[in-house]
Amino acid sequence: MHRAINKTRQLRFQSTLVVAEHNNDKLTPITLSAITAANKLGGEVSCLVAGTDCAKVVAELSKVLGVNKVLVAQHDAFKGALPEELTPIILATQQQFKFTHICAGASAFGKNLLPRVAAKLDVAPISDIIEIQSPDTFVRTIYAGNALSTVKCNESVKVFTVRGTAFEPAASEGGSATSEDVASSSAVGVSEWLEQNLSKSDRPELAGAKVVVSGGRGLKSGENFQLLYDLAETMNAAVGASRAAVDAGYVPNDMQVGQTGKIVAPTIVAINKDPEAPIFLVSDFGLVADLFKVRSLPPPLLSAGSLSLMALHAALSC
Repeated sequence: MHRAINKTRQLRFQSTLVVAEHNNDKLTPITLSAITAANKLGGEVSCLVAGTDCAKVVAELSKVLGVNKVLVAQHDAFKGALPEELTPIILATQQQFKFTHICAGASAFGKNLLPRVAAKLDVAPISDIIEIQSPDTFVRTIYAGNALSTVKCNESVKVFTVRGTAFEPAASEGGSATSEDVASSSAVGVSEWLEQNLSKSDRPELAGAKVVVSGGRGLKSGENFQLLYDLAETMNAAVGASRAAVDAGYVPNDMQVGQTGKIVAPTIVAINKDPEAPIFLVSDFGLVADLFKVRSLPPPLLSAGSLSLMALHAALSC
C-alpha cells in the first residue's frame, strides 16, 4: 500500500514539456508521436510552440488529445528554429513551470536542439527512445538496432527524443487544451538563419509516410528509380533508397533510409533474385525474381508466382 501511494504521488508531480516541431503553418507529424510518449509518463503534458507567426499551429495543437496546455512564444529570432535561439526559451519555460521531463521527436530538429538544452541543464540526454517503462526508465536501440538498451535516468530533469515510428500519433481531434503566452527573451545573436532550399515533391515526406517504396543497388542506375517513382505515384507513397544506392550516386542522400538515414517502420515487401538475400529474413512478403524481368511479364504469369504485383501493391499499402 505504501509503495502504491508513493507511485501515485510521483505520477501526480510528473509534468512533461513537448517541444513542438512545425513550419509556422502546420505541425510536423512526429510531434504527435512525442505527445503519445509524453502521456505514458503520467502527469500533465504541455507543448511549447516557438515561432514567428504560428497561430495556426497553436489552434491545431489545442485540439490534440492528451495535451493540457499550449505555451506560445513568438519572436523574429525563432525564424528557422535555430537551437541557439530556442534553447533560452525552453530553459526559461522549464524554470517557470518546473517540468520533470522535456522531449521532442527524434528528427533533425529534435536531435539538433535537445542535446544543447540538456547541456545547459547539466543533465545527460537520452536519444531516440522506443519505449517508456516508467518515468525514469526508457528503452532505446543500440548497435544499429540489433540490441535494446534499458536506461534508468536519475537526472532531476529527463531530456529525451522520441522515435516517431515507435509511438502511435496522438489523435488530432478531441482535445481542449488551453493556451498561454510565455515571455520571449531578446535574440542571442550568435547565429543567423538565412534561408532554406527544400526539395519539392507531391509525394509524402519520407520519415512520416505510411507507405515507402525503397530501392537499392540492384536498380543499377538512377534512371531505373523511375520504376519506383511510378509505383509510388499509384500508391501515394514516399520513395526511399539504401545507403549503397545513395553512395553510388543514384539518388540524393535525403532519400536514404536506415541507421544513417531516416527511420521508417514499414511492411517490408522484397523482390530479390537471390533466394538467400538477407532482406528475406526480415521481410513480410518476398518474391524471388529479377525486378527487370518480372515487371515485364503479363498479368496471368505474374499472378502465378508466389506474390503477384497486385498482391505486392496490396501488401505495400498495409
